Amino acid sequence: MLLAANMIALAGCDGRPAATVATADSTKNATGEVARGTDPDGAQGAGAYDSVAHSRMFRSADDTATVRLNPGRSRHDEISYSAAIRAGRKAVANWPAAPAVLSGAILPQYRIVAYYGNPHSKKMGVLGEYPEQEMLSMLDNTAALWRKADPSTPVIPAIHLVAVVAQGYAGPDGQWRLREGPDTIEQAYRRAQSRQGLLFLDVQAGHSTLQQELPLLLRYLERPDVHLGIDPEFYMHYKREGIRPSVKVGQMMSTDVNYVIQVLDQLAREKNLPPKILVVHRFRADMVPDAENIRPTPRVQVVMHMDGWGPPWLKFDSYKDYIVQHPVAFTGFKFFYHNDTKSGEPMLTELEVLQLLPRPLYLQYQ
Repeated sequence: MLLAANMIALAGCDGRPAATVATADSTKNATGEVARGTDPDGAQGAGAYDSVAHSRMFRSADDTATVRLNPGRSRHDEISYSAAIRAGRKAVANWPAAPAVLSGAILPQYRIVAYYGNPHSKKMGVLGEYPEQEMLSMLDNTAALWRKADPSTPVIPAIHLVAVVAQGYAGPDGQWRLREGPDTIEQAYRRAQSRQGLLFLDVQAGHSTLQQELPLLLRYLERPDVHLGIDPEFYMHYKREGIRPSVKVGQMMSTDVNYVIQVLDQLAREKNLPPKILVVHRFRADMVPDAENIRPTPRVQVVMHMDGWGPPWLKFDSYKDYIVQHPVAFTGFKFFYHNDTKSGEPMLTELEVLQLLPRPLYLQYQ
């Protein structure tokens, strides 16, 4: 049987000092803006975002909107919200240097709004919970809300398909995962194309490895509008044999993430593709304990994605503790239509999330 949606179990962690932002030679990005950065074939991580891009990530919360939290939020929500915003403001000057923004790059010129799940499971997210046309109409409406909330950043819709699904049983090969076939992946691709959007293929590897799973997806990733997600929660490679995914939270190391980055980088070079996006799920520090060693390249834009569910205060704490205080590159934020409202509070709004710093450029709905 397919595993249900992710469960959050937050733990404290210590922040680390980020690298000083540097500048180097300029190159033009997809919108014709001048992006500051090193030669794309130069040292990884040695450039910096151009001023326009930086403003999209780090515009002051006071400049985003006149609202703070919506009326009716709890005092706990307010305290965690203020702490998250303060942490983001401190991060502005010391956010890690970034590779050059190449022509055709999606981030940071655009914001991505993605619907997540698997069409074969109603428990994994909106892709399986609603009929196709209803789901796509919901995606249209959600993208429109983000356009209205932040008119300065164009929105691209996306379908985020779990293409390798962690399982509750070992299976014939003992790997505790199910690979979706071409029909399911092509169906998801057609849905994304119907909205002139992107397709993300997500990997929950179970007891398999990224080295085993990623090569099987390269024929889809050769397409310029197909990108990748990897989920440490269901990566059991470093856990005891026989541990069922979701019984314990899995783990990836920076070497695993960097392996994926290098494969995608090589693919983009060989096929002359625009930069790929890699989404890395995270809601605990130990899911990627050495995230500071992740090395994005100009051809692979890394999003560290806050993937936890719960009341607003818990999501703010998670974003602060596991994304802001462990900076890598771009950031994401996840919404759960059901689990985020279990406390009785309404789901966070676009304007509430836009006041977080850095401003998330990848938004995912499950």
